[in-house]
Amino acid sequence: MKLIECVPNFSEGRRPEVIAAIRDAIAAVPSVVILDVSSDGSHNRTVCTFVVGAEHAVAAAFAGIAKARDLIDLTTHQGEHPRIGATDVVPFIPLEGATMDDCIALARTLGERVGNELGIPVFLYERAATRPDRENLADIRRGEFELARTEIGTHPNRVPDFGPNAVHPTAGATVMGARPFLVAYNVYLGDAKNLPVAKEVAKAVRGSSGGLRYVKGLGLEVDGQAQVSMNLVDTDKTPLHRAYDLVKMEAEARGVNVTWSELVGLVPEKALFDAAARHLQLTQFTTAQVLDRKVREAVSGGTSLSGFLGDIAGPAPVPGGGSVSAHAGALAAALAQMVAGLTVGRKKYASVEPEMKALAIKAAALVTRCSALVQQDADAYLGVSNAYKIPKEGPGSETRAAKIADALIEAARVPLETAEACAEAAELAAVVAQDGNSNAVSDAGVAALLAEAGARGAAYNVRINVASLGNDPRGAPLTTAVAKALVRASAASQAARDVVEKTILSMSS
Repeated sequence: MKLIECVPNFSEGRRPEVIAAIRDAIAAVPSVVILDVSSDGSHNRTVCTFVVGAEHAVAAAFAGIAKARDLIDLTTHQGEHPRIGATDVVPFIPLEGATMDDCIALARTLGERVGNELGIPVFLYERAATRPDRENLADIRRGEFELARTEIGTHPNRVPDFGPNAVHPTAGATVMGARPFLVAYNVYLGDAKNLPVAKEVAKAVRGSSGGLRYVKGLGLEVDGQAQVSMNLVDTDKTPLHRAYDLVKMEAEARGVNVTWSELVGLVPEKALFDAAARHLQLTQFTTAQVLDRKVREAVSGGTSLSGFLGDIAGPAPVPGGGSVSAHAGALAAALAQMVAGLTVGRKKYASVEPEMKALAIKAAALVTRCSALVQQDADAYLGVSNAYKIPKEGPGSETRAAKIADALIEAARVPLETAEACAEAAELAAVVAQDGNSNAVSDAGVAALLAEAGARGAAYNVRINVASLGNDPRGAPLTTAVAKALVRASAASQAARDVVEKTILSMSS
C-alpha cells in the first residue's frame, strides 16, 4: 500500500464540536488513521494529521474540507494565525511506498473536485505549484481572506488553479499541494542570556537570510533558555545533521556551546538514520541493515502482493479477473512512471524533460486510480452476489430483479473504468517508448503489454455482466464505450511495441 500523510489546517480552534465534526468526517473514510489533532484558541486554528492509503487520500481530505465549508464562516472568524480559507491549507506528504509525484497528482485531483463540487477556489503550492510565484504558501495567503475577496476575480495574478474565479462567501479559498515531511527541530544554547547569540545563529542558518535553503529559523527564549527554533522543510535536501552542525559551528564562533536539542512532533526514521550514519561515519550503511525494518517487511509485506496473489489463488471468487486487470493497469502505469523518471535529468533528453515530468505525474495518478479499482471490482462482484441472494418470494422479492440489474450495471461500470484507465496507461507507455530513455525501452514495452492485457481483461468483465442484463438498454452504451477503450489500448500498445522492436534491432545491428 502507498501511504500518504495529510495535514489539513482548519480555521477553527475554539469550538470543540466543530473540530470533532471535521475530525469524524475524515476518520470515517476507509484506511484513515488520525495521528494527531492540535487546536490553538488564540490562533483559532486546528491542525489535523492523518495517514491514509493513496487510493483514499482524496476522499478523506475532501470529507474534511466539505465539513469545514458547512461549519466555518470566515466573515466572523478572528484569530492570530493568517488564513485564506475555512480549510486553509492541505499538504500531502509521501510516506512508505509513495512518491512526491503521487502527492502532486493527489493535490491536483483533490483541487479539481473541491473546485467543481464545493465551489471553493483552489490554489496549488509547493511541489504541486503550477507557477513559481505560488510555490511559497505565504505569497498565496498574503492579505488573507479579506484581501482575497477583492482580488480573486479582479486581479489576473489571482486566478485560481481550480474552481470559480471568486472566493466562496463563507469558506474563502483553499491552498493545497505536495511537500516533503517537515521536521520541527530545536537546538538550545544554554541560559537565556545567550538569546542574542541564538538570534544571530538563527539568522545565519535560515534560508531566507542566506543560510540553508530548506531551513526556517528563529531565535527564541523558551523556559529560561536560549533556543534556535527551526523548521526543516526538506530533510532530503537539508538533513538534520547538517542543520545541527551549522548551528553548533555558528554558536561556537560566538563563544557559546550547544547544550541539547529536541524534536517536536514526528520525524521520518530516514532523517535519524542519516544523522546516525553521518556521526558514526558508516559510509556503506543502508536501511536494509535495520533489523526492525526487516521485521516490518516480513510481517506486513505479505498483505500486499503476496497476500493478493494468495487471495486470487484461493477458492473465493474475489478478487478475480477484474481486480487482476486493474492491478495490471497499475503496474503498467508504474512502469511508465519509472521510464519517465529515468529520462528526467539527463542531458540527452533535455528537450522532453517537461513532457516527462508531466507524464510522471499522470502516471502516478493512474497508479492510484487503478489500485482503487482493484477493490472496487471485488466490491461490485459482491454487490451482484448479494442481489442474487434476495429470495424470489417473500419480503423484498418484488425489487429483486431491479436490484440485480443495478448491481450488474455497477459490475460493468467498474471494469469499464479499468479499461479506460488501462488505455491511458498504454498511451503513456507509447510516449515513453518513443521519447523516453532508450535504455529503458523494454520497460516501456512491458508497460504497454500489461496495459493492453488489463484493458482486454476488463472488457471481458464488462461484456459478461452486460450479457447477464438481457434486454436492459443501459448495457449497450457500456459495451460501446469499452470497445472504444480497447481500440485505444491496442493501438497505443502496438505503437509502443513497434518502437521497442525498432530500438532493439538498431542496438543489435
